[in-house]
Amino acid sequence: MTATLIDIKAEQQKVKDAIKAQGLRVLVCAGTGCVANGSLKVIEKFKELGADVRPMTHQDKVTIVPTGCHGFCEQGVLVVIPDLDVTYVKVHVEDVEEIVESHIKEGKPVERLLYVDPKTNEHVFKNEEINFYAKQTRTTLANCGEINAESLDEALSVGAYQALHKVLEKGDSQWVIDEITKSGLRGRGGGGFPTGLKWKFTAANRGGKSYVVCNGDEGDPGAFMDRSVMEGDPHKLLEGMAIAGYAIGADEAYIYVRAEYPLAIHRLRVAIAEAEKRGYLGNNIMGSDFNFTIHIKEGAGAFVCGEETALIASIEGERGMPRPKPPFPANKGLFGRPTLINNVETLANVAPIILKGADWFSSMGTEKSKGTKTFALTGEVNNTGLIEVPMGTTLREIVFDIGGGIRGGKKFKAVQIGGPSGGCLTEEHLDLPMDYDNLIAAGAMVGSGGLVVMNEDTCIVEVARFFMNFTQNESCGKCVPCREGTKNMLKILERIVKGKGEMKDLETLEELAVAVKDGSLCGLGKTAPNPVLSTLKYFRDEYIAHIKDKRCPAGVCEAMKTIHIVEELCKGCTKCARNCPVGAIEGTVRNPHHIDQSKCIKCGACLNACPFKAIRQN
Repeated sequence: MTATLIDIKAEQQKVKDAIKAQGLRVLVCAGTGCVANGSLKVIEKFKELGADVRPMTHQDKVTIVPTGCHGFCEQGVLVVIPDLDVTYVKVHVEDVEEIVESHIKEGKPVERLLYVDPKTNEHVFKNEEINFYAKQTRTTLANCGEINAESLDEALSVGAYQALHKVLEKGDSQWVIDEITKSGLRGRGGGGFPTGLKWKFTAANRGGKSYVVCNGDEGDPGAFMDRSVMEGDPHKLLEGMAIAGYAIGADEAYIYVRAEYPLAIHRLRVAIAEAEKRGYLGNNIMGSDFNFTIHIKEGAGAFVCGEETALIASIEGERGMPRPKPPFPANKGLFGRPTLINNVETLANVAPIILKGADWFSSMGTEKSKGTKTFALTGEVNNTGLIEVPMGTTLREIVFDIGGGIRGGKKFKAVQIGGPSGGCLTEEHLDLPMDYDNLIAAGAMVGSGGLVVMNEDTCIVEVARFFMNFTQNESCGKCVPCREGTKNMLKILERIVKGKGEMKDLETLEELAVAVKDGSLCGLGKTAPNPVLSTLKYFRDEYIAHIKDKRCPAGVCEAMKTIHIVEELCKGCTKCARNCPVGAIEGTVRNPHHIDQSKCIKCGACLNACPFKAIRQN
């Protein structure tokens, strides 16, 4: 086998030389977020203006490179010029000419387009000096934002398919499994199951037809980790799948990706076609006797299809509903054959592990949670976006260093981690090293990596209601505990936020949560109560305030809001009374007015009418 393999290093050097000849590279984000902000027009304008430009550097020409997601989504459109050590943020098409004329041609940076650090209020030039990037360790996302995701040559230039070549050269599938096992890689889709062990179980059934399935059904609200890999570095995923196929003895694979990800699907199709054309996928890969074909299956967007047996059912053309386990997919999966299922991020870690070694990967993270983890950092932080940090990084580092702290100088309240199946962590958890075991002990979970930061103005009870509403709507309905339990939990939460709750509801909520957790068929049902259980544990006083005092401490729940007049500020101008549509405001000219709460419909007309800011809502 060794003698027939292509010279992968020669291939890499050839494309590196070709890329070097491109001159000054201007990287423009063309991930979904930046495309929505107009990056395609920015790219076209750069191409139009930069075609005949000779830059002020030693380079003789300019090449515009559309890339995948840089991660710093809130600052899009992002434009990075590595040779000029500059990152421009929030670039619009009308800014392009100034960048070209002032910086590329004259060497004068456009300061107004530089990132401004929220702590120092100073402009920052380089990516590595922006706190959002400086505190990260990017392995899965290493190439996202650095290469043209629709070019195999660009992927080869940063090492694509070298790990697969190494595997084929060794010709030892057991060595591959041992290396993944030794690395300590655990499933990044939520469960955290040891990846090497799953591969071992599946490989034990080799001998007939086997499959590899990539779970790209990223259904958590606000999560886009897998999408960014598929859009920004698809060949890393394809290579990981091929290595997995070789390890377990499979020659066919499916990527299950939701149809709401059209750009990811397009770039995967382009990558698969180019890889097959060039001999990196398909038959006799790189001159070996290893064959591996990858198909794409578009999902319809059902959250439950993130569960592996429901996903299998969907690929087979059936309704996406979980199946009892055992048998596990490793024994009887897709079309009744042994099947290995890993999510996108897990498989994207495979090639770097094989190439750099298990010891390299296991040197990052904690004792039982190795490597790095991607998180979608959203909510009330200054810097939102996609981040990657070593396992064991604390919430404090993520929120206050990478995230730049809470917006508007507000007080930190909590973080919802792990998506709708996760849990809330509080100020007391800010220094907790985040890994699989610590988070489970705290009543939360790593999950797929959604991380929503909340400030003092967030109503925790409403947060629990929101996530329970999501999981209840997405319940497939197959098993009674999940179908009926989540429905009744949601009804109780809705009563509480409407000011109609009773103290006995809290006990009922906890009983239902335990029943759903213990009795549900699949992992999604078993984790659905987590947001309720964790908020009851850490914010029980807020539930009690809603029930006993009929008051929302955060002033969020509409049914509990009251509008009142501050007598010391009221001048008795009567504007509020004249604008009230239901006559709820009483008082005489030049004397303080008051609002009859039994008549008030909380429309806010008086708030807008008062010229003295004497009317408050809480």
